[in-house]
Amino acid sequence: MSSAVFIAGPASWNSIIVLDRLPEPEPHMQFAQASWDTLGGTSAGKALSLTALGVPATLYALAADDDHGSRVRSALASAGVETVWGQTEATERHVNLMTAAGGRVSLYLSAPSASALPPPREVRSAMAEAEIVVLDLAEEPRRLLPLAEAAGRPVWVDVHDYDGAAAYHRPFLAAADAVFCNADRLADPVEFLRSRVAAGASLAVCTLGAEGAVAVDEAGEVHRVDAVPADVVDTNGAGDGFFAGVLAARLAGAPLDRALRAGAEAAAVVLGSRHLHPLLDAVL
Repeated sequence: MSSAVFIAGPASWNSIIVLDRLPEPEPHMQFAQASWDTLGGTSAGKALSLTALGVPATLYALAADDDHGSRVRSALASAGVETVWGQTEATERHVNLMTAAGGRVSLYLSAPSASALPPPREVRSAMAEAEIVVLDLAEEPRRLLPLAEAAGRPVWVDVHDYDGAAAYHRPFLAAADAVFCNADRLADPVEFLRSRVAAGASLAVCTLGAEGAVAVDEAGEVHRVDAVPADVVDTNGAGDGFFAGVLAARLAGAPLDRALRAGAEAAAVVLGSRHLHPLLDAVL
């Protein structure tokens, strides 16, 4: 197995519930505007977008031998994603409460812990052969950090709504050659991006929702890109699409400004589907 990108992290089975507003913290009743079940997980989202962009990618995720795990494996296989599976007691599951504007509350029904078994041989070989290693926030990728360092491949991480202080994210940030995040909990995104470059990253990027994204390169120069207009069906996975678009463009040798534009275009594609990517529209 040889892929340009190795990705480790969550693949889940999710229930999406769309509301007119996120629930207040008090007893009350609301009516859902829509609901559906679908594939979830930030690593699955990245793998789907990379596959659609023609980038050979291998996804390593944990799934149990249960009904939800079967659905996750089947959806990714039908979409053409190359996968390696590790065993866990329960497949990851979420209920995502959403609003049309993109507000989200994620309720975790189950989340796998790191496997007690050594990483599969296919994982070690895929990491060693990949041009880029992507490690997403979860226990299993966390224990792969030393293997990524030993493999000597550039490590890309996505710390999502990091607040600049949470301890769990620090090992990922310390290993990262490229850092992605969103601005939800950062008072000054550019300052944070500059701090990551100062710490040794060659690229740091923060998505800004409808305002596009901002990046700082290894020379400390700030780059910005506008969001690409889209008919928004669902916002889940848009950040993963952006990440994948930037990664695919950089692998192809594109300069950063062009890569950021590619990321914005890939995110717009995801926004047009109620699944993590339109590849799943004919599958689920």
